[in-house]
Amino acid sequence: MRTIAIVNQKGGCGKTTVSINLASALSGKGYRTLLVDMDPQAHCAVGLAVPDEQIEQSIYDVLVSHSRGEPLRLSEIMWKISDRFELAPASIDLAAFEQQMSGVVDSESTLRNVLKKAKRDYDYVVIDCPPVVGALTFNAIRAATDVVVPVETGYFSLHGLSKQLSTLNVLCEQCSQSINVMVLASMYDIRTKMGREILGELRKHFGDRMFTTVVNFNTKLKEAASLGQPVSEYDPASKGHKDFEALAEELVATDTQTHRVEVVDVLQSRIEAISASAEELLSSVKPIEKRGGTAVLEPVEVVKSAAVSEAVKINKPVEEKKPVAISEVAEISKPIEEVEPVAEVKTKSLDEKLAEFYGVRQVGEAVMFVSLYPRAERVAIAGEFNNWQPDQHPFKKVSENGVWQIKLPLGKGRYRYRLVVDGQWQQDPYNGMTEVNPYGEYNSVVEVC
Repeated sequence: MRTIAIVNQKGGCGKTTVSINLASALSGKGYRTLLVDMDPQAHCAVGLAVPDEQIEQSIYDVLVSHSRGEPLRLSEIMWKISDRFELAPASIDLAAFEQQMSGVVDSESTLRNVLKKAKRDYDYVVIDCPPVVGALTFNAIRAATDVVVPVETGYFSLHGLSKQLSTLNVLCEQCSQSINVMVLASMYDIRTKMGREILGELRKHFGDRMFTTVVNFNTKLKEAASLGQPVSEYDPASKGHKDFEALAEELVATDTQTHRVEVVDVLQSRIEAISASAEELLSSVKPIEKRGGTAVLEPVEVVKSAAVSEAVKINKPVEEKKPVAISEVAEISKPIEEVEPVAEVKTKSLDEKLAEFYGVRQVGEAVMFVSLYPRAERVAIAGEFNNWQPDQHPFKKVSENGVWQIKLPLGKGRYRYRLVVDGQWQQDPYNGMTEVNPYGEYNSVVEVC
């Protein structure tokens, strides 16, 4: 059984789209395939039209039951999507996984132990990981024989990739295991000069560690997801389906036992080069705000680099996930049929918008911390700003679903912190910025501009 973890700390790079459609393509080639959703947002179920209200048990229940010595069988939570394609769905309870597993010996191997018992039932397992480094991602990598890193060929891709590979180095060192790591160019728009140049940079630095297949930007992929179908069912003749067919063929052709390598040795030499390319692309901008570990930038000078010039032309918030029609830039103008009508949107208050955002956000001269802990009774924050005293800053529970938040007036600077959930210290699962502390655990980091 081959286990493939789809990993990237950066949101909006198409992890779930890759996970669903790669699993579907593998099953379409006759392989018994299991898709495991390890993201608390549970988007795999949404993308496969599995009704949330009908999911009584999820992968969370299986993982926790094994730690309690009363293992729940994986088959008891399974949803059959099609012949040879099954889904182990996620639930919002996964947000409490790290809290529930605190103190459990070898908790990072829980998923691997679960999958070992099902190795005769499947040829391939695809794991959709959350966009943060934590216990869930660590479990996925511990269970994996292969890691696929989808990289959007867009504005922040090179910069984010170097950070992602550094993190994979650390995780694989802790796992003491060899993993076949491959980079996948996704959401590629051949119409943009920047996209073509970034794809060239990726191939230059990662030629032997990069899939030949490229997943192109394709509206059929989004339409299929909105209807709860893999693109193979929605439109078998589409470019999106052909891309994932090619990806599955290329993956199957890879002899993992022959080509698997120690990720630390292979990738370390690439990080400086890819970081240098990222700095070239980002040399014209300066950070003005950190949002959950992602910088929002503004231009400061005219740049000579063609790639950077185009990046400045189409500078847009990181949250946007598809090209925007801009009449001034003919190369990236969308065809008329791809432009969707704008629906009337009810204006939300600032508090309503913040309640929907999990992570860290600078709001004026204060910093808002928002986390999701459905089963917690008390959440607090301890860090350099309060001398690591969690009693000074308890969170406020703002919804029955378990959303907790606190707003702190922090001055400019860089702060390390941890969350304390029902007495258990842990990193912020919704903040991608972390660093190892003297105790071998992770502190979360926030930078206030």
